[in-house]
Amino acid sequence: MKLRVFPHARSNAAMPSESNPWRDWIGRTERRSDLATPAPLAMLSATLDRDDPEPVPGSEVPPLWHWLYFLPVARQSGIGPDGHPKRGGFLPPVPQPRRMWAGGRLTFERPLLVGDEITRVSRIADVSVKEGRSGKLVFVCVRHEIADARGVALTEEHDIVYRDNPPPASANAPPPAPQPAPAGDEYSREIAPDPVLLFRYSALTFNGHRIHYDRSYVTGVEGYPGLIVHGPLIATLLVDLLRRQLPDARVRRFQFKAVRPIFDIHRFHVCGRPDGTSRHALWARDHEGALAMEASAELA
Repeated sequence: MKLRVFPHARSNAAMPSESNPWRDWIGRTERRSDLATPAPLAMLSATLDRDDPEPVPGSEVPPLWHWLYFLPVARQSGIGPDGHPKRGGFLPPVPQPRRMWAGGRLTFERPLLVGDEITRVSRIADVSVKEGRSGKLVFVCVRHEIADARGVALTEEHDIVYRDNPPPASANAPPPAPQPAPAGDEYSREIAPDPVLLFRYSALTFNGHRIHYDRSYVTGVEGYPGLIVHGPLIATLLVDLLRRQLPDARVRRFQFKAVRPIFDIHRFHVCGRPDGTSRHALWARDHEGALAMEASAELA
């Protein structure tokens, strides 16, 4: 796969303020090109335990599987202590050590096709700063437009949140009460998020974030009880659940929001039900019955 990265441009954004020093990143753009190759699709299909036909030129890229392309290719010397590329470049160099893919909103105009050259133009749409239970939170929204030779095929708004490590005084503090998952699902699947599943998804997305595969790091440094299941993997499993329920349906819009982390030490469920004529409510429920991710899909 050949990946061409073009230098980002910078718009005339507002000057940074003392409360939000990252506002001058708003409007920055980055352009990447890639080729929609079949091998990652076949490997993700195997990872999700699907019985899909072998992808060939002209096959459709399933919804959300475009995340297998336009991968960040950082040199080993450019990797930070958490396994992510070091801060800076296109995204603002936010110092808060913890980061997560918090959610997103996608609109699918038509499927991408295997064998096509594709382009992604990304723009930082917003940067905001808030105070949370554990300290300062920085939210970055990146808008992507992904196109082929026929024009824009899908648009995506990608929400990233950076936050401080919890202060030592909070170690014995009770965690916030979980939000119960909805009742009344009409279809669901139980998922066993073992380390092999998490490792394979990390490898497919070239994601070096150690919270997904390095147990000593995630428990000893970040203080979590187990390996963390990737947010985009959970979102992919939700859409996969819908595709298994309605194989011929086409997803027109999809949105999701991470609510609570899921760890590899317990099984969880992906659930769904119709919510109107063309809309489906989707969610992930953890082993305690708490809501871990909420989502919705609108069918064409």
